[in-house]
Amino acid sequence: TNVRMASKATTTFVRKTYPYFVGRRAVQESKKTLPVKDKFTNQVVSHVSAAPAESIREAIKLADESAPKMKSLTSFQRKEILLQVAESLKKREEEIAHVIVSEVGKPIRDAKAEVGRAIDTFTVSAEEAVRAEGTFTKYDISARNAGFQGIVSRFPIGLVSMIVPFNFPLNLAAHKVGPAIAAGCPFVLKPSDRTPITAVILGEILSQTALPENSFSILPCDPADAPLFSSDPRIKALSFTGSAAVGWKLKQNSGKMRVLLELGGNAAVIVDDNVSNLDHIANRISWGGFYSQGQSCISVQRVFIHEKVFEPLVEKLRRATQALKVGDPYDPDTIVGPLITENDAIRIEKWVNAAVARGAKVLTGGKRNGSFYEPTILANVPADAEVACEEVFGPVMIVEKVASFQQACEHVNKSNYGLQAGVFTNDMSKAFYAYENLEVGGVVINEVSAARVDSMPYGGIKDSGFGREGVKYSIEEMTELKLMLLKDPAKL
Repeated sequence: TNVRMASKATTTFVRKTYPYFVGRRAVQESKKTLPVKDKFTNQVVSHVSAAPAESIREAIKLADESAPKMKSLTSFQRKEILLQVAESLKKREEEIAHVIVSEVGKPIRDAKAEVGRAIDTFTVSAEEAVRAEGTFTKYDISARNAGFQGIVSRFPIGLVSMIVPFNFPLNLAAHKVGPAIAAGCPFVLKPSDRTPITAVILGEILSQTALPENSFSILPCDPADAPLFSSDPRIKALSFTGSAAVGWKLKQNSGKMRVLLELGGNAAVIVDDNVSNLDHIANRISWGGFYSQGQSCISVQRVFIHEKVFEPLVEKLRRATQALKVGDPYDPDTIVGPLITENDAIRIEKWVNAAVARGAKVLTGGKRNGSFYEPTILANVPADAEVACEEVFGPVMIVEKVASFQQACEHVNKSNYGLQAGVFTNDMSKAFYAYENLEVGGVVINEVSAARVDSMPYGGIKDSGFGREGVKYSIEEMTELKLMLLKDPAKL
């Protein structure tokens, strides 16, 4: 019955074929297509035209040539385009949510939340499009500089290349496309070859707006052609979200272009001894670790709990996790669906088994079924086990007892990653201590690490990335400062 439900939802919303977009024109005929599997039924449900290398080169050329047109769009035109995209997403919400369920395997409740977030992201981009600010400064800092004043403002950097991962195929595209339009930059976008449909639908929506001719392309392609998106000297900025291994390599080979990297993490949560609402905290940590199957770079992977509340909280966390429904992602009650591939589930199984062989204790979960992996909580995990020090990118978290808040902060920092951390405490001094001392891009107080508001600065330090996303901050990455220095401007 479940598979029948899935098949019906898929045939209703997922088309048999999709084009790619070059210079805002849909291109259907292609010698090569990317087969897209429904991650729950494992059946191929659609074929997306794959852009060959020559089309990618053509797209880069066209986008580069359209830079003056993009730059000349007025602020209100950019705003109108972005609001139209948000409106179109609202109209196609049901369709896009079901496409996300099919190609990603994420439960329908998470898919709908992702469409809602993308609407927010484009709406905030529209608001930021008319807020471009600059500074006016007096530069008469000494007698030698008498009469100097200056105006500093931002100008679009030019062609932006975007590489989007599989886990949030719509909202992570929105976080690149929205700011690029707001900044006045043309762009080429490569979606994941495993989840290309959502980005193509975004391409359809963009092609119905007043964006200039040739100003954007959406290019699903063979992974062998991916280097074209980070090696062409006409690309002025590269915005990449994905794995640390790939991201840092791209940066190494990116030449003179500006690079924005949003990479992985093994996010931690600290629970202090002064908290009282343990049921609420257990529910939040369980959600933070297991929503979207843990396939989020800020999902909760490590939990450091003060010894005073360790036993009761871990028991509540275990129960909250066992209550999560695993299964058909089309079922509105499902919290945990299949992983993106069975190979990922097998890798996670190996990592968990390796930790258990070294003394880790499985408190709940720990079993694989095809591409599903049960939500799993481990204790007594060696610090150098993969599940502790690597990014699991799946439904696994480890719990550890600590004797003090400072010790918890030290444990959080023993990581190659530094994206976000959550801290549950009722002590303002400890909240500020965490903010001062945790080596991460964001500290979330009284909520899990997995919290992200789409307008906030978002990004990491250490191996977790380089630069910041969040609409206003992405616009800064996609623009250049320019100065007009004035000598005696008011002298008559």
